[in-house]
Amino acid sequence: MLRRFAISFLVVSVGICAWGRTRPHYGGTLRVEIAGDAWERPDGIARRLVYDGLTQIDGGAVRPALATSWDTDNNNHRWQFRLRPGVRFHDGTSLTSAVVVVSLLASCSADCPWTTVKAVGPLVVFTSDSPTPNLPALLAGDQFLIALTLGADGKVPAGRIGTGPFQVAGFNNGVLALAANENCWEGRAFVDAMEIRVHRPVREQWLDLSVGRTDVVEVPAELLRQTQQQRLSVVVSQPVKLLALQVTDTGALTNLKLRGAIAAAIDRSAIYNVIFQKQGEVTASLLPQSMTGYSFLFSTDRDVNKAHELRGGLTTGTLTMGTQGDGAMQLAAQRIGLNLREAGFNVQMASAGAQRADLMLREIPLAGDEPGAALEQAMRSAGYTTPLTAKAAPELLKAEQTVLDEKKVIPLLDLPRAYAKGARVRDLRLSVDGMPDLADASLEATQ
Repeated sequence: MLRRFAISFLVVSVGICAWGRTRPHYGGTLRVEIAGDAWERPDGIARRLVYDGLTQIDGGAVRPALATSWDTDNNNHRWQFRLRPGVRFHDGTSLTSAVVVVSLLASCSADCPWTTVKAVGPLVVFTSDSPTPNLPALLAGDQFLIALTLGADGKVPAGRIGTGPFQVAGFNNGVLALAANENCWEGRAFVDAMEIRVHRPVREQWLDLSVGRTDVVEVPAELLRQTQQQRLSVVVSQPVKLLALQVTDTGALTNLKLRGAIAAAIDRSAIYNVIFQKQGEVTASLLPQSMTGYSFLFSTDRDVNKAHELRGGLTTGTLTMGTQGDGAMQLAAQRIGLNLREAGFNVQMASAGAQRADLMLREIPLAGDEPGAALEQAMRSAGYTTPLTAKAAPELLKAEQTVLDEKKVIPLLDLPRAYAKGARVRDLRLSVDGMPDLADASLEATQ
């Protein structure tokens, strides 16, 4: 990260005057607005500011974080991670293997990518009944960030405490206040503080950005074209989210042909062209073409005749259609409902906020760019809990084909993340999962 090297750059003598005009500036408060909750999974914007993982994905590779090294034996059935010495939580508690194990057990008590995890001196040791070649990359994921869940006194801490570049300073009137962690193991962040205003509608975020009341706001994929018209300064990721329809395999939909008919009936192109304004990519695979090179092998064409043929005379009764989002997600769900009615299904939209439905439109994160780990994470997010032993094609293709043949997850679009920034923000970049790397952002010096 940039802040690791800022100090070492000071010793460079050649061109130092020119560099002095462009180097990151320390100080100031960065203001951010989001539509959701700062702590939600898998993309709560505060989580990676306050917490760290044992590993991190950087530059397309798994790199050390709270663990400095790791190795495996017994054909990837056993992994051991050596902790970074001298790291402390925001309250001064030392990072130990026992604390890490308590945090991991709290965040993943069932269906974990390991069978057991235990502390052995400075090591965190994972064992599994099946090979887990993707474990180092999986541990970089949001679910496995390390939080202090039990203090040295045996009591549960009052607030959210991690080892990350920022610590919680307070929460008032919908604004989460964070302060820079002066003793962060990875180096101090450039800004002194951060204010994250939550549950702010996107249109209001943009208005606040335009009048200088905030510095960083969200840009949903379906609104990227509008940012060009409004001349916003936007950073956009590669595809990092999979828009997919999750289909239950209970009731009438235990019949594979009926689930296949649903898959054949969906018009992906209409969703892509009309609702998401040609942002992202149409897909019928779990991983994007840029990651695997074989996504094109899965047909994205709509085939209503095939849908009728597969459905035959079978009836399902009324199917409920839900979505885990609003706005464009609800419009996409309604469009899919129309497609299915044209194929002979009776579909009714579920009430807003419904947690269960026969058909659920949702986003599945595609964090990282290591295909094996990304596929396993996507499968786990979709409810598949068996560790994926494959790491590269053609084994990955075979594993993905097996999942797709079940028609319980129907991929539709690969979507990017995007954020707009104000004029005083410098060096705003997106991480491999599309989230803004706010710890490395800086602000223009005020005169």
